[in-house]
Amino acid sequence: MNDFPGWHGTTIIGVKKGGKIVVAGDGQVSIGQTIIKGTSRKVRRLSPGGQEVVAGFAGSTADAFTLLERLEKKLEASPGQLTRAAVELAKDWRTDKYLQKLEAMLIVTDGKILLVITGSGDVLEPEHDVTAIGSGGNYALAAARAMMETDLDAEEIARRSMAIAAEICVYTNGNLTVETIQ
Repeated sequence: MNDFPGWHGTTIIGVKKGGKIVVAGDGQVSIGQTIIKGTSRKVRRLSPGGQEVVAGFAGSTADAFTLLERLEKKLEASPGQLTRAAVELAKDWRTDKYLQKLEAMLIVTDGKILLVITGSGDVLEPEHDVTAIGSGGNYALAAARAMMETDLDAEEIARRSMAIAAEICVYTNGNLTVETIQ
């Protein structure tokens, strides 16, 4: 992947525990070393065809919105089948000349499964019921994995992990958007 400013602008985490899946993201948008906005919403609820899906994105905002629109169309074509819709989106992303240039990653969930979708054609379900993307993703992931065996619920793990990432990654802030789905 190219080094483009969009990668340095977010941390998104997904945590599955106790029958809930939580997706949380920070609000910071940076271009290079400049913070442009601190209150962006990079975690959203989608409702294609009446199904509820939560999605978080890292990377270029315009590219992520293009992918979210495509994901909604795939979900409308395959109601209740998030994995199938994600695989179809990943296939298009790899083969379509326009989509190949998009630089973003997605975490998506329908309350049953938690997936990461990448432009490399990957649709990944995390092994340890936690995943993270973006510039602070590795910090949040490590923190969350350490907390998974505690009595904390999914939301508290996501919030604490994001706080740790915000303390370490200069491209992540503590202004969170948190969405829970069961």
